[in-house]
Amino acid sequence: MREVRISNTGSLLELSRRLRAAGGENIRQSMHRRIRRAAEPLKDDLTSTMRGLDIRSQGRGQGKRGGPSLNDRPLRATIADAIRISVRTGASPGARVWIDRGRLPAGYENIPHQLNIGRLRHPVFGNRRRWVNQYATPLWWDATVRRHTPRMEREVARVLDDVRRRLE
Repeated sequence: MREVRISNTGSLLELSRRLRAAGGENIRQSMHRRIRRAAEPLKDDLTSTMRGLDIRSQGRGQGKRGGPSLNDRPLRATIADAIRISVRTGASPGARVWIDRGRLPAGYENIPHQLNIGRLRHPVFGNRRRWVNQYATPLWWDATVRRHTPRMEREVARVLDDVRRRLE
């Protein structure tokens, strides 16, 4: 799964240096908060898209029965809860939206990437001799990010302009 980064490295690095030199802690906190606010609608949209993602099965064969689930939490909710934002204003400034694999159950680390591709192949209830395919809307992550990118770039540019004006 690809992470999303909001950055204009040259401008952000220059402003970060100027903020440190000016000692403007209040300005830095404001910039941090506003960049985070620019990324939050993307995170919210990614979370709601994941929770509503259509995942279809190839169907159960005749005479086949189910079994206990290996996880007690629903898959979509588990992945949606693992979507995170981080904002940095120091050495490598910018915002990042990503899926925190550490918050996913063991064995689920690659599932968000597989769902973004559109096909999830997994063993049936842990039986590694029987595998099944499930299908999801392909590129759900990429399409959501593409919808939000122009707005986020405008917001970050506005924040940078405001900070530059306050430093002058």
